[in-house]
Amino acid sequence: MWAQGRPLECLALLPQPAAFPFRRHWLFLFFPAMPQPFDAPQDAAPLVELRGVRFGYGARPIFNELSLAVPRGSVTALMGASGGGKTTLLRLIGGQARAQAGQVLVFGQDVGQMNASQLYTMRRRMGMLFQFGALFTDLSVFENVAFPLREHTSLPEELIRDIVLMKLGAVGLRGARRLMPGEVSGGMARRVALARAIALDPELVMYDEPFAGLDPISLHTAARLIRQLNDALGITSIIVSHDVAETFEIADRIAILADGGIIADGTPAEVAASEHPLVRQFIGVEADGPVQFHYPGPTVEQDFGTEGAA
Repeated sequence: MWAQGRPLECLALLPQPAAFPFRRHWLFLFFPAMPQPFDAPQDAAPLVELRGVRFGYGARPIFNELSLAVPRGSVTALMGASGGGKTTLLRLIGGQARAQAGQVLVFGQDVGQMNASQLYTMRRRMGMLFQFGALFTDLSVFENVAFPLREHTSLPEELIRDIVLMKLGAVGLRGARRLMPGEVSGGMARRVALARAIALDPELVMYDEPFAGLDPISLHTAARLIRQLNDALGITSIIVSHDVAETFEIADRIAILADGGIIADGTPAEVAASEHPLVRQFIGVEADGPVQFHYPGPTVEQDFGTEGAA
């Protein structure tokens, strides 16, 4: 057990980084409400970079010569209308799908050239928060967060217990450790999933619709946690989101995806100033614009056989 209120002495008891890769992030977990911003070097290479990527499902193209750089230490948001390829982009970064042309570089390595073993090694440096949390329904809150530690490390159970409680403490749910997923609210489930996503102290965390279905209080809490954890742990975050107000509040950079590529990319202020019609429609939540309400198909007259009738 770690002595409460004595973080420096407790940190000194941990094994050195070579033996225990989690050591560097533990100090923050004793002070979850007092994050210290992480400043990446201005000349640091992007943690994730896509160069001229082409990808599609069958005859349906999704990306055509898409290029994007995700700065190290940043919160980068991928936004745009549904079906624009935002989740597909996460799949390409994680190696679940392979680009048909171009390069997807993660940690400086080409994901498309990796074999299965190299992919698994790369993914251990990533965390993922899936849509709606994707918790294991038959495992408790504690066991959900402990799962990646047991799966990917040989740490003793006593140490796993302490790590799990500290990760849950960082998201405000240390007291909910014994609850089952069916006993927590949607917002709490999302925070449990966030604790699980950072269990292995990843360098990159990807969030697929982290705000979907949350009430305003839970949504703001989740957004604040993403920003605080990113800054305090020095990680890089990629968020897929449709929530304009909250995402613009916490993101360093925003990329709007449409038409097989990126139609706007920059700081929230720069994207908000874009004159692109689709960007204006998306940010302004306008019904009329490039994104039509009706899916393309036959006209009403053609469907009901009234075309040409007097």
